[in-house]
Amino acid sequence: MTDDSILLLEETEEQMQSAFYHLEKEFTKIRAGKASPQLLEDIKIDYYGAITPLNQAANINTPDARTIVIQPWDKTILPAVEKAILAANLGFTPQNNGEIIRINIPPITEERRKELVKKAKQEAENARVVIRNVRRMSNDKAKKLEKDSVPEDEVKLVEKEIQVLTDKWVEKVDKLVEAKEKDILTI
Repeated sequence: MTDDSILLLEETEEQMQSAFYHLEKEFTKIRAGKASPQLLEDIKIDYYGAITPLNQAANINTPDARTIVIQPWDKTILPAVEKAILAANLGFTPQNNGEIIRINIPPITEERRKELVKKAKQEAENARVVIRNVRRMSNDKAKKLEKDSVPEDEVKLVEKEIQVLTDKWVEKVDKLVEAKEKDILTI
């Protein structure tokens, strides 16, 4: 294989892998009834005039499966943290005792579990679409290689390898969403 073909395959795999990792990250935000610091990952607070991620202004711990404890390094920002959590509309009510903020994660109803499964499947479908789009763009690039004096049989081989990569990453997405669905539906 030519260097161009090899580079194309490496670039294709990298992009598909990136879509998969993005899906994994999105799945950490879909709670399955267990407390996790990742649930607060996107929360930003006004920290002395600078918009700062919460995890850069406080320790976030999970002492048990149903509780998240936020301990800011500066106690004066407790109201800002509380306000940011409420504004994020995550369905939690933070409890501020003047030292820490405690969040009790309520058990998930059956209806909410089904909504979360639907959301997980939607995220997985988005990842599959990205992977298929990468395949399409890579196949287009492979066809351009043929015009740039790469033999036709090598282009066919590259296209075949691109399909193998696509199948591999779609299968990984399917396994991940299946595991997440099982996790969400387990009480």
